[in-house]
Amino acid sequence: MAIEIKVPVLPESVADATIATWHVKPGEAVSRDQNLVDIETDKVVLEVVAPEDGAISEILKEEGDTVLQEEAIAKFEAGAGGDAGSDSESKEDASGDKKESKPEEKTEDKPAEPSKENDALSPAVRRLVAEHNLNPADIPATGKGGRLTKEDVEKFVKDGGKKSAPAAKSSSDATASNQGVSAGLREEKRVPMTRLRKMIATRLVEAQQNAALLTTFNDINMKEVVELRARYKEQFEKVHETRLGFMSFFVKATVEALKRYPAVNASIDGDDIVYHGYYDIGVAVSSPRGLVVPVLRDADTMSLADIEAKIREFGQKARDNKLTVEEMTGGTFTISNGGVFGSLMATPIINPPQSGILGMNRMEDRPVVIDGEIVIRPMMNVALSYDHRIIDGRESVGFLKTIKEFIEDPARILLDV
Repeated sequence: MAIEIKVPVLPESVADATIATWHVKPGEAVSRDQNLVDIETDKVVLEVVAPEDGAISEILKEEGDTVLQEEAIAKFEAGAGGDAGSDSESKEDASGDKKESKPEEKTEDKPAEPSKENDALSPAVRRLVAEHNLNPADIPATGKGGRLTKEDVEKFVKDGGKKSAPAAKSSSDATASNQGVSAGLREEKRVPMTRLRKMIATRLVEAQQNAALLTTFNDINMKEVVELRARYKEQFEKVHETRLGFMSFFVKATVEALKRYPAVNASIDGDDIVYHGYYDIGVAVSSPRGLVVPVLRDADTMSLADIEAKIREFGQKARDNKLTVEEMTGGTFTISNGGVFGSLMATPIINPPQSGILGMNRMEDRPVVIDGEIVIRPMMNVALSYDHRIIDGRESVGFLKTIKEFIEDPARILLDV
C-alpha cells in the first residue's frame, strides 16, 4: 500500500522548515515508528517516523530543501523491503525484449572506502562538522557504504572528539607534508547557517535595534553556597536522585528579586507594559544546533530539587534534539551561565520580548576585603542586561543586589525571608 510521508503540522509561529537529515534510503527496509527523517524548524528538530513496516520508494524532498507543513516529502510502501529498484534491471523493456545479462567480472573483496569528502557529506553533517571544527577523516563512519552520518558526528563530539592515532608516514609523505606547511597552505570551508543559528542571529539583532539595552554588574561571594552544597550534595542526590548545582539557587534568588522588582519581569507590547504575575524562567542550555532556552514554568512553586531535575532533563533533551516547541515558548526572564565555558565577564543580550537577562560567569578565588581584612573567597561576577525603556537604573541595581543578598545568605531562600 502506497503512503505519502508528509511534514508534520508546524507550530503556529513557524512558517516553514528544512529537511535536515534522511536516515534511510529508498528501498531500505524499516520498521514501524523508526525515524525516517529529521526536519529542522527555527526552534526544534522534528522526527518523522515510519507509519508501518515497509520501505521508502521515493524521496521527494532532499536534504536542505525548504518545506511547508503537511507537504509530501516521500512515498512509502507498507510491507515493502529490500532495494526498491533492484529488480528493475531484470524486467523487460517497453519493446518486450529482455536485457542481455553480462557475465560478472570477479573482483577481490575489499572493504568499503568511507566517503568523507565534503561533497559526500549531507548538509546536516557538514554543519555539525563546521560548528565543531572537526576533520571528517577523524570520525568513524557507520553509514551505508562508509558514509558519515549525523549520529557519527554527535557521538564523536560526545565522546570528547578523540582522534584516532595517525598511521606512520613514509619519508616521502613527511617531505610532502613539510612542503605543504612551508608553502603556507590555508583552507576555507563554507557551510550554510542552520535555521536555529539564523533565528538566533535575527533575534539578537532585533533586540539591539528595538530595545534600549544597558548592563549593570555586581560580584557575589559564593562561600556560603559552596559550603552548603559541599555539606549536603551527597545526601541531596540520594534523597532526590539528582545532583545539587548552583543554578537552582540562582533561579530561586531570581524569582525573589523579580517579586520585588516586577518591571524586570515585564515586557513591552506596543504602547503597553505587560506585568506578568507568574515566573517562567528561561534557562539557556547548549545543544548540537546552538544555544536554546527551555522554560521552567512557575519556577516560584518549584523546589531546589525540582529545578535541578528539570534543568538536567532539558540538557539531555537539548543534546538529543528532543526539546519541544512548548518547552521553549514563552518565558518572562532568562538566566544564562557563561561560566561553564570559562567566561569571567560578559554582557548578555535580552531574549525578546523579555526585558531582562541575568548572566552568570565563572567562579574563582579572589582576594576581597571583609571586616577590614584581606581574605580569599570564591567570587562570581554577575550581569543584568535590561531594557532601559521600562527598567530604571535604580530597579536594575536593586534587582541585582537582591540576588547577591540571597546567594550570599542562602538560608533566606529556604526561609523565604
